[in-house]
Amino acid sequence: MPNPFKAENSAVSPKIRFLFVLLALVFVAALFRFSAEPKPPAPKIGFIILGDIGVPGWSASNYEGIRAACDAMGVELLVRDHVRENSGMCPQAIREMVEAGCGMIFLGSYSYSAEAQSLVDEYPEIAFATNSAEIHKANMTAYFVRLYQARYLAGALAAMKTKSGVIGYVAAMPNSEVNRGINAFALGAQRVNPNAKVVVAWTGAWEDPQKETAHAERLIREQGADVLTYHQDDAAAAKTADRLGAYFIAYNAPIPEGTTHGLAAIRCHWNIFYTDVLRRYLKGELNAVKNHWIGVDQGAVALTSLSIDVTEQERDRLDAMRQELVNQRLIFVGPLVDNQGVLRCGNGEAISDDKLLESVDWLARGVTSLE
Repeated sequence: MPNPFKAENSAVSPKIRFLFVLLALVFVAALFRFSAEPKPPAPKIGFIILGDIGVPGWSASNYEGIRAACDAMGVELLVRDHVRENSGMCPQAIREMVEAGCGMIFLGSYSYSAEAQSLVDEYPEIAFATNSAEIHKANMTAYFVRLYQARYLAGALAAMKTKSGVIGYVAAMPNSEVNRGINAFALGAQRVNPNAKVVVAWTGAWEDPQKETAHAERLIREQGADVLTYHQDDAAAAKTADRLGAYFIAYNAPIPEGTTHGLAAIRCHWNIFYTDVLRRYLKGELNAVKNHWIGVDQGAVALTSLSIDVTEQERDRLDAMRQELVNQRLIFVGPLVDNQGVLRCGNGEAISDDKLLESVDWLARGVTSLE
């Protein structure tokens, strides 16, 4: 007699096997569909800059920093360089970047924020960051490095090395950013030598090598400057100083190759800066405040590449001054008088960050301008 249990078992087994096969196929299909789904696109940001990102100087160093930060954080970067200020090119670049899907745009030259302010209002969903603080918007933050801290150290070094007591400074234009740097430089120099004088030659442009060369020559030959620095996007002043046998302190780029009179270089570690910018953007915090600064305490700015002409004693003093800044020592503290005799900061007072960013329309005592 057939075994009823065995017969029942043999009749059901194909159904069970079929169900297992069906479930397996469904599971595999689900896995395939899940793996085939496209990954969400990487965050995309735009970067607009004045000069050529392939030429050493302001534009190239900023680009290298933001490129490194984007690569490290998995962010897609769109770049527009050679974007002249007040030419209509900046608003055009912004529109192109918004259409390309950028959620955040960095305006990398001083006048862009004023030029693009109405356009910023048209894109309230886009987060903007700028390196100037003259214009404020709910979705645009002034985001910069405390370059003036490195200027302060550079001024001290210049005063250590000058024999004439006259230090030359080739500068683009008298806005808050440039004036702030000149004043910090002068205060650093006067801390070492209270009688040190800083003579500024204005070029009226961020990059004008011919005029920078002519001004550097005048500062050395007519004013007796034996140490030079500059606030320009290129190194024409440094090369001129070197050719005429004067010391120089480079700005925002390495000491130019082939020169022999470079004392040091004022450098921004832009990768640190832009990593901070991107981290805040990705967390939705970029525009939480109207002004944001990072400085020497975060490793964002430094006086680097000290030459062999800087003695061990001078290095020790500079390092001690740098450590003071790391420990939050303020530079712009009173009593502080400008070169017209006006008290800018009373005894026991300090100039606020907002004022330093937005309204430095004066030059410190001991600073004069080349006529």
